[in-house]
Amino acid sequence: MPDRTNMRLSSQAMAFVLAGGRGSRLKELTDRRAKPAVYFGGKARIIDFALSNALNSGIRKMAIATQYKAHSLIRHMQRGWNFFRAERNEYLDILPASQRVSEHKWYLGTADAVAQNIDIVDSYGVKYVIILAGDHVYKMDYEIMLRQHVETGADVTIGCLTVPRMEATAFGVMDVDRQGRITAFLEKPKDPPGIPGDPDHALASMGIYVFDWDFLRDLLLRDAEDKNSSHDFGNDLIPDIVKNGKAMAHRFSESCVKSGLETEPYWRDVGTVDAFWRANIDLTDFVPKLDLYDSSWPIWTYGEIVPPAKFIHDEDGRRGTAISSLVSGDCIVSGSEVRNSLLFTGVRTHSYSALEYVVALPYVDVGRKAQLKNCVLDRGVVIPEGLVVGEDPEEDARWFRCSDGGVVLITQAMLDARAAALGK
Repeated sequence: MPDRTNMRLSSQAMAFVLAGGRGSRLKELTDRRAKPAVYFGGKARIIDFALSNALNSGIRKMAIATQYKAHSLIRHMQRGWNFFRAERNEYLDILPASQRVSEHKWYLGTADAVAQNIDIVDSYGVKYVIILAGDHVYKMDYEIMLRQHVETGADVTIGCLTVPRMEATAFGVMDVDRQGRITAFLEKPKDPPGIPGDPDHALASMGIYVFDWDFLRDLLLRDAEDKNSSHDFGNDLIPDIVKNGKAMAHRFSESCVKSGLETEPYWRDVGTVDAFWRANIDLTDFVPKLDLYDSSWPIWTYGEIVPPAKFIHDEDGRRGTAISSLVSGDCIVSGSEVRNSLLFTGVRTHSYSALEYVVALPYVDVGRKAQLKNCVLDRGVVIPEGLVVGEDPEEDARWFRCSDGGVVLITQAMLDARAAALGK
């Protein structure tokens, strides 16, 4: 065996990404795609953040467990993440719930998704496994977390966000001692425990776990035999380790990646329409909280070969302009005004239309004289001429999905239903 004492820990680790969730809180945005495959930031998908973090951290072995509506995600992996080379000991495996263990058994929980693929993880010959959620937006160096895991001799190390204590009621919360050892794991507690020395804040789980593979392998095999288990990391395995082993908390602030412009650790669960819209619109700020322009920690994705964005017409009332906005390649802003908006690849906005605080997914076409505000437009939507959205909440709610925060989600099916009802 080669001497590994001087190797980066990430070279001995694999990332196992859980990307099979339904993502139902994103409503119609996940009708045709899994939540990790939802678009973000102008050209990326949400899963690109976890995968880019792993790649930038030095991890070259990855597996992605998929389940619900996985085609869009699998296609993105094939197109954007097909550069791993087996001859360099690099691997990226896509692991659909393919009933490998039993003809009647899909993935029963997050732990079961790993357990059903033990033989594949074994074939990688890795020492450490990092379990990642595929549906969060953040930049993090996993090598730092791996180092803590090894130095503390933990059975599991759990990535944790520092959040205001009463905001932690929506998370799994870690009760820790002054050394960072987890003494209790509480799922969505009504009265979350504070951090020692910082009682106004709590440690919330990020759904990131580091294990020694030998330890996790034995744990998964035992859990698979437990008929009373839900086969889930958060519900079953983690509480068991907290009670009977050594679980350590790793604070995200210690390993988050920040450029010179980012002033605080950035992590977002974009799992609701409001959160998704807000996180994308925030990117248009003069100094955004998330720096996508940091070339030292790139967000890798499928790079389509498209022409540059184009702005045409220069007349009063018909001038192609974009202000405080992100405009992707192959967009044509034709005699229309775009403000505080994010346009994905291939969007067309036609003369006299106006977009404000709009997130337009790829290949949206906005008809002449349309006036859109506070919207998310699903991929390929064709906005009819003269449509007004964002001014009359009752009229918007009649045809479209309106969120609690006042964001209007528009899909083609909604527009077709409206056209049929109005006889257009």
